[in-house]
Amino acid sequence: MSTAVVAPSEEVPAPVRPAPKSRAAVMTLGLFAVAIAVMLLSLLSLRFGSLEVTTSDAWNAVFHYSRDTATYEETIVHEMRIPRTIIAFFIGGGLAVAGTVMQGVTRNPLADPSILGVSAGASFGVTTAIFVLGVSTPSQFVWFAFPGAALASILVYGIASVGRAGPTPIRLALAGVVMSSLLSSWTSALLLLSEQTLDLVRFWSVGSVAGRDLDILWSMAPFLIPATLACLLMGHQLNVLSMGEESARALGMNTQRVRLVSSALVVILTGAAVSVAGPIGFVGLATPHIVRSIIGADYRWILPYSFFVGAALLTSADTLGRVIARPSEIQVGIVMAFVGAPFLIILARRRTVAS
Repeated sequence: MSTAVVAPSEEVPAPVRPAPKSRAAVMTLGLFAVAIAVMLLSLLSLRFGSLEVTTSDAWNAVFHYSRDTATYEETIVHEMRIPRTIIAFFIGGGLAVAGTVMQGVTRNPLADPSILGVSAGASFGVTTAIFVLGVSTPSQFVWFAFPGAALASILVYGIASVGRAGPTPIRLALAGVVMSSLLSSWTSALLLLSEQTLDLVRFWSVGSVAGRDLDILWSMAPFLIPATLACLLMGHQLNVLSMGEESARALGMNTQRVRLVSSALVVILTGAAVSVAGPIGFVGLATPHIVRSIIGADYRWILPYSFFVGAALLTSADTLGRVIARPSEIQVGIVMAFVGAPFLIILARRRTVAS
C-alpha cells in the first residue's frame, strides 16, 4: 500500500479565520471606553457654554431639578442644554454612521452626505415645502427632506455613471459637488423670492442644535433609531463590498440589493438629521477616517465606533461654539465647517500623493 504525499507547493491555503477572541474583547472594551468618554463630553456640554454655571448647578439640573425651586442657571441647563446635548449626540452619531456606510458602499473615501449632495437635496426639499406649502415645524420638514435627499442621491449616481468609467470615487465626488452647488443655488433663489421663507430657513440652514426641544427628537426617533440600528448591522456586507464588486458577487452577495438598502438607510438618516438640525457637514466625512486610523478596516467595528466618535465630534463642536463666542454663540454647522474644510484638503492631498 502506498501513501500519497502532497508537495509543499500543492498545499491548500488555510481558510481566513475570524478575529481571535482576544481582539474582540479588546475592541469591545475600547468601544465601552469611547462610550464613557462621550458621556463625559456630554456632561462638559452641560457645564460650559455662553452662560457660566457651576458644577453643582449642572448636577442639580440633571438629578434634582424642580421647576418651583430651580435657579436661573439650573433652568438654563435643564431646559436648553440637556435637550441640545442629547440632540447633538444622536444627530452626530447618525450622520457619522451615514457617512461610514456611504464610504463603504461607494468605496469612495470622500463620500459624505454633504459632499455627495444628499444634505443639499434634503435642504432643498424642506425649503421648497416651506415656500410652496408653508410648513413650519421639523416634524413636517422630515416628509420633504426624504424625497429631496433621495432625488439628489439618484441624480448624483446617475451623472457619475455616464461613460465607460462608471461611478468612480472621483466622478461621484465631482457629481456631488455639482449637484450640491445646483441645489444650493435653487434654494437661495427661493429664499430671495419669499421673505417669510427666508425668516424660517435662515437660522435652520446654517446647521444648529440650539433652540430645539426633545419633542423634535422624539418625532424623528422612529426614523433615526431604526435606520441607525440597521446600518450598524451591515458591517459584514460592507466588508465583503470592500473586496471589490466581482469578489462580492463571487461570494454570493446581491450587490445591487445591498447598495439599494444602504442608500435608502443613508437617505433616512440624513433626511431626519437635516430636519432636526439643518445641514451639518463633514461629520460623516471625518469620523470614518478617524476611526479607521485607530482600529483598522473592519466595518463590523468601524460602524459602532463611528457612532460614538461622531456623537463626540458634534457635541464637542457645539460646546466649542458656545464657549469661544461668549456671551453669544457660533452655530455648530459653522464650527464643523471650520474643522472639516482643512480635514478635507489634507485628505485629498494624501489621496493624490498616494495615487
